[in-house]
Parts: sequence; structure tokens; C-alpha cells
Amino acid sequence: MSKLYIVPTPIGNLKDITLRAIEVLKEADLILAEDTRTSGKLLKHFEINTPMQSHHMHNEHKTVDSIIQKLKAGTKIALVSDAGTPAISDPGFLLSRACVENNIDIECLPGATAFVPALVNSGFPNDKFVFEGFLPVKKGRQTRLLLLAEETRTMIFYESPHKLIKTLGHFCEYFGEDRPVSVSRELTKLFEETIRGTAKEVLEYYTNKPPKGEIVIIVGGRTD
Repeated sequence: MSKLYIVPTPIGNLKDITLRAIEVLKEADLILAEDTRTSGKLLKHFEINTPMQSHHMHNEHKTVDSIIQKLKAGTKIALVSDAGTPAISDPGFLLSRACVENNIDIECLPGATAFVPALVNSGFPNDKFVFEGFLPVKKGRQTRLLLLAEETRTMIFYESPHKLIKTLGHFCEYFGEDRPVSVSRELTKLFEETIRGTAKEVLEYYTNKPPKGEIVIIVGGRTD
């Protein structure tokens, strides 16, 4: 029976890949990779020789139909992103939806994803939380921030280093300068760090120390 395997990959430390993930990638007929150069380094490290095909946000709309046909023909396909679990702020949703519509089984392996360690590291309540991913860049950003200003659950955001200052400034403006914030950077890597404080304090820290690397922001919910 046809099946799509969704395989999480390490977000930094290569030791965080699971034995099962390595096994699936070795046994697959084809690996769909967000960036074949990035995934190529991972496959080489673990001596995986499975052929790869590019599958990213700029071509996924065009390639989904052909991939579905390959799955129907019995091709064993594994989907990976550059880092973490596919479809979490990465390509994967369109293909998984198409598989459901075509009665093709999906098996998503457990594994690395950036927001879970960042959430736990923050020390904020995590019995209930909201994953927001990347905020809109322009259109809809203000509307979203106004809505989230009333959110009482812990919120999770992804952000690029060159937009972090702007985003923290918006948190000060819309959520208040005293709102608790935790920024985790370079998770699982050599220079991993988590900075906690009020929105104003964390903004001042990164204004004086420009950030690098992958970033997850955790914001406490409204309490008043």
C-alpha cells in the first residue's frame, strides 16, 4: 500500500535524529527535500544514498500532482525539511492534504521541532499555548497583533534574526512593555541561548547585541 513518510530532521545537533528516521530514509525510494544541498549533507553524514527531489514552498503547488501519481504507483516516498518537522512553518501541508484526499496513508515520525524546547525553556505556562509561527510581514500584521494582545494563553512565534528587533518592538507596542518574553536562539547548537525578561528588557538586550541564527519567541499571555 502506498504511504508518505514525514520525517523530522535535526534542528542543529545531528545526534537528534532518531534511529527510525535513518531507517526510513535509507529504505525510501525517493526523498523530497526542501533544499537538496542542505539535506544532502545530512544524508552523507549518515551514509544514506536515497535519491532526492526538490520540494519547497516555491514549487510545491506544481509538484504535488506528480508526487501523488508516484505514490499511487507504489513509490515509497519520505518528506523532509531543512530542519525540524515538515509542515510546521515549512512545506508539507499541501502534500499531506492531497494524500488524505487520495486515500494515501501518511505516517509522521516523531522527532525534532524547534518550538517545543523553546516553550519548555521559557518557564511560562505550557498546559495551554498557541502556535503562531511567523507573523504576517505587512498585510494583516497589525490586525493579528491586536487580536493576540487579548490572548491569555502562552504564544509561540518564529522569527528571522534581522526582523527580531522590529517584532519585539511591536510586542512592546501592542502587548505592553512589561509582557514576559523568552527568546531562544540556535537551539541544540554550540551557541544556544535563551534570554528571558519583559518585552522591553529583551528588546534592549538584542538592540545592543544583534542576534544570529534561528529564533523562537515565547510570549506570556495576558493576565489582567
